[in-house]
Amino acid sequence: MASSSRTPGAPSARPAHPNPVFRRLRGSRSPGEFATAVRRAAREIGEQVSCDARYIGRVESGEIRCPNYAYERVFLHMFPGRTLTDLGFAAREDVRGRGRRPAPADTPHDAPRHPGTPGAPGAPEPLSTPRPHSDIDEESDVLRRAFMIGGPVTAAATLGHGPDSVPAQRRRRVGDAEVAAVEEAVRRIRLLDDRHGGDGLYQQAAQPLRAAYALLDSGTAARASTAHRLHAGAGELAISVGWLAHDSGRFGEARSHYAEALATARVAGDPGLEAHAFCNSSFLARDAGRHREAVRTAQAGQQAAREVRSPRLLALLALREAGGWAGLGDRSSCEQSLARAHGHFARGPAGTDPEWMSFFAEPELEALQAQCWSALGEWARAARHARRAATLQDHRFTRNLALYRAELACDLARAGAPDEAAAAGDEVLALLGHVRSSRIHAMLADTAAALRPHRAASGVGGFLERYEGAAHRA
Repeated sequence: MASSSRTPGAPSARPAHPNPVFRRLRGSRSPGEFATAVRRAAREIGEQVSCDARYIGRVESGEIRCPNYAYERVFLHMFPGRTLTDLGFAAREDVRGRGRRPAPADTPHDAPRHPGTPGAPGAPEPLSTPRPHSDIDEESDVLRRAFMIGGPVTAAATLGHGPDSVPAQRRRRVGDAEVAAVEEAVRRIRLLDDRHGGDGLYQQAAQPLRAAYALLDSGTAARASTAHRLHAGAGELAISVGWLAHDSGRFGEARSHYAEALATARVAGDPGLEAHAFCNSSFLARDAGRHREAVRTAQAGQQAAREVRSPRLLALLALREAGGWAGLGDRSSCEQSLARAHGHFARGPAGTDPEWMSFFAEPELEALQAQCWSALGEWARAARHARRAATLQDHRFTRNLALYRAELACDLARAGAPDEAAAAGDEVLALLGHVRSSRIHAMLADTAAALRPHRAASGVGGFLERYEGAAHRA
């Protein structure tokens, strides 16, 4: 859908046409129920999409004329034997405009270009992205496009970072196109983080975050619903960038981003965003050794989450609280929180589950329990949960698979099973070509330190040599 404002002389945006085919395929299910089915189908084929009722509404209204590649694979899995056009979508080449783009020689040198267009005067250069080892052309294409912030978001960035810095005649109306660009940036960051970890992405993600808050500072939304979406999108983007900082060991920067998201949630009166910000803040506090803060922020998140009415969100926040109690050595309070988490989790997914929670399934439940028992010094029990997390995790989600195996290796090393720990550590080393995460590297370092006194045990010496070689190359 076009923005409520457009550049004079620019061509009119293509009107949205509803997609009745997709609506018929949804049948009697509500948009929220259908979104849950989409996320479930994604997990079946190793994809991870952030689908909610709003996304389904955008498809059915025709705002999304053609889904991205991840959604395409999921929809074709859900409806085998059909093509995108059979599902009511436009052909990708028609949406992208490929084949109709004039060659550079055919473009007049004096043709005006939008300031957000890469290469236009004053426009920022497109951001490069880290190139993890991948032989899949489509994945490489996603990585190249992910942070090339053109169009509305870059245009917003050129406005400056506060209302006082923007002349009145340059302030712009913010419409659906700008908000959709912010929301898409969130989805792309989550997708890339799920596959490759945060180390190589954090610096690249800073620009879209600045652009999103420039929109908040200098733009005026055409409708109240657009303003709410913009606040939610900017807050979620701040959390996503904060998580990249967290995962890459930049705790101070992560805390700042989470605080920014929390402030945005409070201004917008958005309990879902507030619960998300508290959830991540609790996780960060636990990792930083501020265990009492981890408990309090998780409890605050649970207060906010009651308005969201998502059992899975309450389960995750109860697990965050359990992690804080474990860090404080309070086994009784930890067990009580774990029991609440299991009770909420057992109620299953719901249409009210936030979009960002697509990662939270049984493997993550097991992994977070492993971390609690590890903090309490019950290594064998921690290892059982970590092994189950690694076993249940789909192998195509490389970052989480590496994370769960690293937890398993660390727990086994401390549980007195050096040979098994070395084997699990070797499995993590095999994944490091695809994953860049300081958290995983730190866990491997702890495993290696615990195993050095057992170098003579079966497999340990070889693992330590391979680990030290990998650490040296890094």
